[in-house]
Amino acid sequence: MKSAALSTAAASPPSPQPLAGLDEHGSLTHVSLIYIEQRINVYLRFGRPVRTVQIDRWRRCAVLASGAIFCRIRWEANDYGTTRWQLMVMQACTPLHVMQSVPGIRPGARILLHAEGERQVRDVLARIDSIEAQGIDADDVSPAYWRTLGNRLASRLPLPNYTAERHAAWLKGRVLQ
Repeated sequence: MKSAALSTAAASPPSPQPLAGLDEHGSLTHVSLIYIEQRINVYLRFGRPVRTVQIDRWRRCAVLASGAIFCRIRWEANDYGTTRWQLMVMQACTPLHVMQSVPGIRPGARILLHAEGERQVRDVLARIDSIEAQGIDADDVSPAYWRTLGNRLASRLPLPNYTAERHAAWLKGRVLQ
């Protein structure tokens, strides 16, 4: 009887809460990722983790350096279908920077774009695909573009395209900083 209860507890999927105590370096950002088939999928669409730690069968933790830009997608469902679509483009920070508290991200991150709902998420994914089709890595895109895209989504205005010329200007300006 006791072993049946233990095996049931061991087989149940974990909660998608932030993972504590993996690495306490202040200059790294920890992003909790989870995948439970047909229920929840939290993953990075783009970003360059320094390393990824496999916690168990369902959970991983991506570790990103300060200043890294990344995109986390959260999809949730129940027995009746999709219940949540969320996409966030964020910039990793140190504890000394101004940042927002985001569940599943330690110590936090600077939110550049937040899209909620299927239509908004699909619109942003289409923009990411068009950026990558130009041969530009999405994590090298100007933070100002992601903020502009987020503001346009929120105000329901036409979404701007990211061009090679805009990217070249961003890269030249970044060298001058």
